[in-house]
Amino acid sequence: MTDTSTKCGVVAVLGAPNAGKSTLVNALVGQKVAIVSAKAQTTRARMLGIALHENDDANTQMILVDTPGIFAPKRRLDRAMVSAAWEGAESADAVLLLVDPIKQRRHELEPLIEQLAQRPEKKILVLNKVDIAKKEPLLALAQELSAKVDFAEIYFISALTGDGVTELKDALAAEMPEGEWMYPEDQVSDASERLLATEITREQLYRQLHEELPYDSMVRPEKYVERKDGSVEIHQQIIVARDNQRMIVLGKGGSKIKSIGQAAREELSELLGRKVHLFLHVKATENWAEDKEMFEEMGLDWVR
Repeated sequence: MTDTSTKCGVVAVLGAPNAGKSTLVNALVGQKVAIVSAKAQTTRARMLGIALHENDDANTQMILVDTPGIFAPKRRLDRAMVSAAWEGAESADAVLLLVDPIKQRRHELEPLIEQLAQRPEKKILVLNKVDIAKKEPLLALAQELSAKVDFAEIYFISALTGDGVTELKDALAAEMPEGEWMYPEDQVSDASERLLATEITREQLYRQLHEELPYDSMVRPEKYVERKDGSVEIHQQIIVARDNQRMIVLGKGGSKIKSIGQAAREELSELLGRKVHLFLHVKATENWAEDKEMFEEMGLDWVR
């Protein structure tokens, strides 16, 4: 780095479940950090992405807090996720509200808008999926939401194609305060390799089992062993709530868990840049979502 000044700040990425938050975080960072899944509410921990922005004036580090989708909480796990989402917004230099103009998910978007209107942070509205949304309804939605919340700026982007993401990144960087960087230049995520490894396995779990497996599942890190040849040995436990779910994850003759493990291992090898030996086993634990330790492992606070 040169003598250029440094800036560092926090951007909270909020939105209804499935608005495309993880895809946007990955687009801003320039590589994969947050898990992306077609199932809503997959982001449980406050997974951070770290985006770097350099120009002649300053080198900026933006800590992106990819918050869990905020929705009406019913169970303790839900309440912990919602609590984590608002905590993520509290110390932010900018709060970015990402909206899917096509699905909208009004029942989840409205409470979010109401709470956001009361908050002091600088708020930016980002309408996603401009590549497939019709222009007139998009502008009407922007106008409607702006009437409810005092947004400093509005951006139209496609997190998937990258359209408009550069402009958004420039604007976010301009908002960050001057200060020392919080993380080393080469560190794109504060999630340890262990946590990232469990997130990738969990993403495959959702991707390959879709509707068959409800949210009552988690992946626990068990062992992480550095081998002498430079490869890494990772042992994980997939926890489900019931025995019949265990059979679904295993699949006929163990075929499903083999497929999940293979896909997760390939992605992990690519991300970590070395050979990965991944060992998965499945356990049915009826009330795992009531276990305080499990919450701490997921990076969530125990919420009564």
